[in-house]
Amino acid sequence: MQRLQAYQYELIPDGQQKRDMNRFAGSCRFVYNKALALQKERYEADKQTRFSYTMLANRLPAWKRELAWLKCSPAQTLQQSLKDLERAYANFFAKRAEFPRFKRKGVRDSFRYPQPQQIKLDEANSRIFLPKLGWLRYRNSRNIQGVLRNVTVSRRAGKWFVSIQTQREVEQPLRETTSAIGIDLGIARFATLSDGRYLAPLNSFKRHETALRKAQQSLSRKEKFSNNWWKAARKVQRLNARIRNTRHDYLHKATSTISKNHAVVCIEDLQVRNMSKSAAGTSEALGRNVRAKSGLNKAILDQGWFEFRRQLQYKLDWNGGILVAVPPQNTSRTCPVCGHVSKDNRQCQAHFACIECGYENNADMVGAINILRAGHARFACEVNPEVGDQQQEPAEVIQQSDNASLDAVGIPLL
Repeated sequence: MQRLQAYQYELIPDGQQKRDMNRFAGSCRFVYNKALALQKERYEADKQTRFSYTMLANRLPAWKRELAWLKCSPAQTLQQSLKDLERAYANFFAKRAEFPRFKRKGVRDSFRYPQPQQIKLDEANSRIFLPKLGWLRYRNSRNIQGVLRNVTVSRRAGKWFVSIQTQREVEQPLRETTSAIGIDLGIARFATLSDGRYLAPLNSFKRHETALRKAQQSLSRKEKFSNNWWKAARKVQRLNARIRNTRHDYLHKATSTISKNHAVVCIEDLQVRNMSKSAAGTSEALGRNVRAKSGLNKAILDQGWFEFRRQLQYKLDWNGGILVAVPPQNTSRTCPVCGHVSKDNRQCQAHFACIECGYENNADMVGAINILRAGHARFACEVNPEVGDQQQEPAEVIQQSDNASLDAVGIPLL
């Protein structure tokens, strides 16, 4: 099977290379915004038509003759910015994303080299050759496997990074374990496993919220684009980068451990965007409990549920596992023993007590057990539709969960 994998490293450019990369990113941003302005004008005139990538790419030579500084950037990177716009437009028309927005200076600056023939990689000396930039040193933290496909250079929190995408042929992985597990995602407990263990939430944003608020207040008092303003802006960027990095590190450790130790992982099919919508309402119909809902939205987004699922998906694919997503309705209101469904079963956030049979357990644990059961039934139905509806989760799973310790565990899990 083919495996696409990206390796990211921090670049160590000299002063001239930094200036060149700033120019390249600015040129790509300019081309993207200019093309988006044309697309937006045409969309307002006729919502059914749009410029194709070829039509926009044919305008690039005229733009270069009009603006000579565009010639300083590699032609491939400018074309790739048009391809990014084409992909964003396709996602909008497919209702997978909102209408593309104009890019701002200093926000996600990047450019991409699509042709591997123009790129040279010298891992022994930790350097890479890129067109019109020359040899750049990078912090070599791990070896690169596979054939080089493309290279993306991006800036984040004042630092430049290179992402090297490769492709290689790997054997279809065979699992040594056949264990299945259900995972209930939450806020008080980030992830509760059906075997009795759970992960405490990291809350990386909450930990740095006070420092970030003070840094943003300091930024708002500075004269815009002054030297002090740029210093304060870089401090805000560094804090946001720290929040992102700590969250991703936590999620990577958790998902790697789960994917290596379980063949089937069942999770809820959560719609995070809908769950974190604002409750402010409109001027005609004001919302209710706006402050409480705002705090809940902030806590939901701080957990990184979507990123957790994304990492689980590709890591299970790499390790030969399967990810099963089940509907989230009533997972923590259904009794795993008698099957009785009622909102009265969960009269408080943490405790579950069945009003029918008297079964008691932690509410998140009950949710994880029901998620495992629903995922087991769905997986069995996909494998063998004739008997899938008759599959039941073994009773030992519930008994083990009843007696399991609910003490928080660190990373790794198992």
